[in-house]
Amino acid sequence: MNIELRHLRYFVAVAEELHFGRAAARLNISQPPLSQQIQTLEAQVGATLLARTNRSVSLTPAGAQFLADSRHILSLVEAAAVRAARLHHGETGELRIGFTSSAPFIKPVSDSLSQFRKAVPDVHLQTLEINTRAQIAPLNEGALELGLMRNTVLPDTLDWQLILREPLMAMVHYENPLAAKQAISLRELADQPFVFFDPHVGTGLYDDILGLLHRYDIQPRIAQEAGEAMTIIGLVAAGLGVSILPASFKRIQLNEMRWLPIIEPDAISEMWLVWSKHHEKSAAALRFMRLLNEALMTNKNPPAPR
Repeated sequence: MNIELRHLRYFVAVAEELHFGRAAARLNISQPPLSQQIQTLEAQVGATLLARTNRSVSLTPAGAQFLADSRHILSLVEAAAVRAARLHHGETGELRIGFTSSAPFIKPVSDSLSQFRKAVPDVHLQTLEINTRAQIAPLNEGALELGLMRNTVLPDTLDWQLILREPLMAMVHYENPLAAKQAISLRELADQPFVFFDPHVGTGLYDDILGLLHRYDIQPRIAQEAGEAMTIIGLVAAGLGVSILPASFKRIQLNEMRWLPIIEPDAISEMWLVWSKHHEKSAAALRFMRLLNEALMTNKNPPAPR
């Protein structure tokens, strides 16, 4: 049996028109080839589908059943084509993005996530909060398509784009004498008890901030360790010490705590968008990247040159 989709379309046209001339005009072909194709189809099926007289065309019982099935098959093919096209254009499917805890506080990132959800609601957007170092393996393996992480040493298998370069800021309890300052030097924090990241958590900010302090010969006196930035903010607000976090966290304002600019010019942290060089990016991933770059331009914070 060698039935083609065009045979089904021809048959449906004749069955709906019950007239070979009108069906041929509808299909934009001449009548003799149409009649020949219907005969070929009936031979392939092994049944008479259309009862023909000189004055009329009607469906046989077999033809009525074949019409219902043909319509169903054609609708399935059309639906399959639509689904494939939508997936190709990034309108369906799944996008898995890893992000550090600070990423949602960066306005271009939150804006692009919101715009993506509105633009393609049928794409399953799976956002996974994963610290910087822990994103590397799933990006390499393809378990994550994109990663939003802090600057870190990456393997050659990963590529990246700079999303944001932002200042690091000091956090002090409002009763700390340093809270009265407009800005602060790192050396003024040297003798303060620090609330800092647990080194085993694997956050990129741990290396970022510790490296900054070491460049100024400061060995922080760590009084409390925490796994999450939000916990650090809460502990500083509780008066357990001082800390340092990127300025994007300043969107969290607590009455018990003050954010202070750091005067050292290299007190900077970067946010990167990272992906695998060896896994082809899906249309959904490319769409998100376009939205993110548009959001960066809208917020007048275009990606800096690498």
